[in-house]
Amino acid sequence: MVDYIQKGSARYWRGISALFLGSFVTFALLYCTQPLIPTFVEEFKLTPSYASLSISLTTGFLAVFMLIMSWFADERGRKVIMAISLLGSATLVVIQAFTDHFAVLLVLRALQGIMLAGFPAIAMAYINEEFDPAVTGLVMGIYVSGNSIGGLAGRIIVSTLTDFFSWHIALGGIGLICVLVSIWFWFSLPESQHFSPQKRLMKDMIPVLSKNLHHTSLLSLNMIGFVIMGAFVTTYNYIGYVLMASPYYLSQTVVGCIFIIYLVGTFSSTYMGRLADHMGSAKTLCLGIGIMIVGCLITLESSLYGKIIGVAILTFGFFGSHSVTSSWVGKCAVSHKAQASSLYLLFYYLGASVLGALGGKFLAWYAWNGVVFLLAPSLALALLLAVILFIKEERYKVCIGNES
Repeated sequence: MVDYIQKGSARYWRGISALFLGSFVTFALLYCTQPLIPTFVEEFKLTPSYASLSISLTTGFLAVFMLIMSWFADERGRKVIMAISLLGSATLVVIQAFTDHFAVLLVLRALQGIMLAGFPAIAMAYINEEFDPAVTGLVMGIYVSGNSIGGLAGRIIVSTLTDFFSWHIALGGIGLICVLVSIWFWFSLPESQHFSPQKRLMKDMIPVLSKNLHHTSLLSLNMIGFVIMGAFVTTYNYIGYVLMASPYYLSQTVVGCIFIIYLVGTFSSTYMGRLADHMGSAKTLCLGIGIMIVGCLITLESSLYGKIIGVAILTFGFFGSHSVTSSWVGKCAVSHKAQASSLYLLFYYLGASVLGALGGKFLAWYAWNGVVFLLAPSLALALLLAVILFIKEERYKVCIGNES
């Protein structure tokens, strides 16, 4: 049996750098239209909720098609599917730069969601299969930190280029950058050593998904993923809209710079991933969700600084929570890890679509207080599920992945 990728080896550095940059591309492309929601509202005469479909449609299609892509990866191999996914998605963003119709943009964003579906779940499975189990929490944290850097870079690049030129040039610019990074990923990621492609029938997917859905701990983790991602995306979907309006009147570039807050996620995902390896996943997850709730409530503060601090705290809690939850899913799934990861990410990105769309309604009805009114109770429910997992872990003192 070939050894796992050991910390400090040449394969380790190639692997984590490729996965980090693949994660960077995924979030940069997935949310590159998020800072453009106020621009779309003004240019196309849309409501905030309808303009946010440029995010919700992408995450929704990504969520559904991840299940299918994970099945293809079992047959075709991990690396090739991930590489095609990144390169195809980046190319679609370049194409989006040439459209002047919002409906066409939405179609292309939906296609982008389908294409992007080939990366996140498969990357999580790759980490759990190929890296030394002693460092999977750390590696998953580094991988998730790529989300924060990608989201930060994508938003700042798009916001700044839109302010100085146009949103067309902004999308073209971020798309070309991601094309180059995707090509580098293709040549850098080590080939799978602990996985052999095998022929699978699509009809066999149902029993596997059913088994995962009947695994109560996995189901709880999936529901937690739904809420934390939904709360995170909803916050960033509409906070820019609030800050560009009265009484703040911030410019597109300044609002884009606020996404520097993402840097706290780069730290928290790695830090809390390592913390989970030592303190336990359940305790760390409860801590992360609790931090998200505190941040969410602080955004009720009317001052600009209060809102920014609140978003920063929520961001810290989100990336830490996602790092722990995604790693825990891989440990719970004793078989069919790619499908378990896909199911988790199905819930995760559906949360972004559902709560992201609902957030626009609550914003229209009750302004920013309405958004918080939607998110705070949802996060409280996620915390309750995490506490139940903690009690369960303490009671049995065994890995809940052994659950039948």
